[in-house]
Amino acid sequence: MIRIERLKKNYGAITALDGIDLHVPAGELFAYLGPNGAGKTTTIRILTGLTRRSAGDAWLNGFHIEKEGLKAKKRFGLVMQSINLDQELTVSENLDIHGRLFGMSTSERRRKIDQMLAYVDLIDRKKSLVKQLSGGMKRRLTIARAMVHSPEILFLDEPTVGLDAAIRRRIWALIKEIQKKGTTIFLTTHYIEEAEFLADRVAFLDKGRIVVIDKPRSLMARTGTWAIDQMDKGNMKTVYFRTRQEADAFVTGQKESYTLRRVNLEDSFLSLTGKKVKC
Repeated sequence: MIRIERLKKNYGAITALDGIDLHVPAGELFAYLGPNGAGKTTTIRILTGLTRRSAGDAWLNGFHIEKEGLKAKKRFGLVMQSINLDQELTVSENLDIHGRLFGMSTSERRRKIDQMLAYVDLIDRKKSLVKQLSGGMKRRLTIARAMVHSPEILFLDEPTVGLDAAIRRRIWALIKEIQKKGTTIFLTTHYIEEAEFLADRVAFLDKGRIVVIDKPRSLMARTGTWAIDQMDKGNMKTVYFRTRQEADAFVTGQKESYTLRRVNLEDSFLSLTGKKVKC
């Protein structure tokens, strides 16, 4: 559904993407992880026609993103980091404008607007002005808007940024329901637990290059099962172990404070790149 080959993007002397190769099959929820400046948003901007590539190629459901740009754009919905709704229009009017832009008929727009608002639990706010909604409601509305024209691909660029834990989990449930209906989802996030819970596969991106692609569970298994975070001369050091017994043996007699926990996906990224996802 998404095919990327040798994709590059340069901003003057700065290389944002350095030859990305990536295939995402239909129906997969794919997470694209990396620190700030790694190239995550640049990749989405190129795939959605907001930024032009410097080299390489990409296709959305077989349509080239530039040579067949209009056909490619009809295949996806996009939820950006920022809330880019029209605050002075109603919930329904925001979705109606989106449907008009995609050439939907009046009857089709009305049907899909009600369907999507019910889906994201906002049907009772249909006539409310957007500026009257909470942050979580606005985020759900941006997802509903992206889905009005029934796209085959949904791009989610930091979809839960700035939301509290309870609202984030509500959005997660919504995203999984969208995937169950067959939509291919391409997700970027700084919330590592978000990728662990949602993704079928993840890619670790660093300095414009993909370091590794695998299932979250497989990546964590490569790193270990247990982790010990320990203070070492004023710095935090993390050591990984295959078994709880190995971890217990390591801390026996230790005088420095430590925390024993399960390995997470960020540990895998850190062990491969020496960096944290949240940078």
